[in-house]
Amino acid sequence: MKIYLDNCCFNRPYDEPSHETIILETHAKISIQKIIKEGKIDLIWSFILEFENNENPYEDQYLAILDWKNIAGRIISPSEIIRDRAKTFIKTGIKPKDSLHISCAIEGKADYLVTTDQKLIKKCGHMTEIKILNPIDLIYIIEMEGIL
Repeated sequence: MKIYLDNCCFNRPYDEPSHETIILETHAKISIQKIIKEGKIDLIWSFILEFENNENPYEDQYLAILDWKNIAGRIISPSEIIRDRAKTFIKTGIKPKDSLHISCAIEGKADYLVTTDQKLIKKCGHMTEIKILNPIDLIYIIEMEGIL
């Protein structure tokens, strides 16, 4: 299984645990990290992740997230194919950075794009190119497939 985590997913453990959903997604994200480190699923990293992470004002969070670039099995670099695909998504109302994340996940042949952005999940639920879900749903899938 290959997965792509977007920037909001990488940052979920640093969010204030003010709602039960944030707490559950944080635990799921940390479980996913463990599974990646065990080599049971592959992580895809991209230039847009690095761009967004470079804007992180908290150095400890920036460095912790950047470490995942070294763990990733594949790093997606910018290309015309990615930009063109992202432009197609933008035309459907998806935000530019989200469009680049989706395009990079597709380019990396990810099985899933994992995000904590509920608006993105709702907007992209119809996509056939890639499945977009939150970390809690990915844990269910991982368990069903016997990866845990």
